[in-house]
Amino acid sequence: MLFPKPIAVLEPMCGYAEGLSILRDRVPVPISYEGFDYSENLIAKVKAQDPSLNVRVAEVTSFKSDGKFDLVILIGGLHHVFRHTEEVVRNLSSVLVDGGHFINLEPTHNNPIARLAREMIYKRSKFFDENTERGFDLVELDEVFLTAGFEKADQIYPGLLSHILYYNPDAFPWLNAGGEGLVRFLFGMEKRFYRSWVARKLSFATLTLWRKRTA
Repeated sequence: MLFPKPIAVLEPMCGYAEGLSILRDRVPVPISYEGFDYSENLIAKVKAQDPSLNVRVAEVTSFKSDGKFDLVILIGGLHHVFRHTEEVVRNLSSVLVDGGHFINLEPTHNNPIARLAREMIYKRSKFFDENTERGFDLVELDEVFLTAGFEKADQIYPGLLSHILYYNPDAFPWLNAGGEGLVRFLFGMEKRFYRSWVARKLSFATLTLWRKRTA
């Protein structure tokens, strides 16, 4: 088991605390949680839904903490601060204990067609802003973490058709077809291939478990 004892978790750019929800479903140990987001309105909504939740307003580029965490979980955040990625990852590494883990899900591409498709979408769709967000070349993103003192513990490539159908109907209404049943069916088929070289080449997102190297 990756976490055999209670863990302290930090969720930067937490949004609605999606990372915490994921961990509560999958980690069978007590979780001490802290989250932050730059949006005051969003944090107010999260606190209204669960006043006991330890969330606050903070910027990921300048976040500081006196605490030490066993796990950082960041769901689709770095591509919003792509001009500061190296700085942000180093900063978050500093609040992890030696041997601590960092779960990161990001939009990525690993072939030129996917890169061009994403760049075109970011330019043309009102739901995206090419000046404030962009996907990462997978090799580029991996290098950021390796340089910051992490080693790769695991990596899968879930950004296939079920991922696209689930996350993008708001931006692309024509994708809103088939409902959750279709998404679940496709996910059940695709998850068998999430570690394959085919998925690595075609995936529009990468989920990585990093481990902070000990000093």
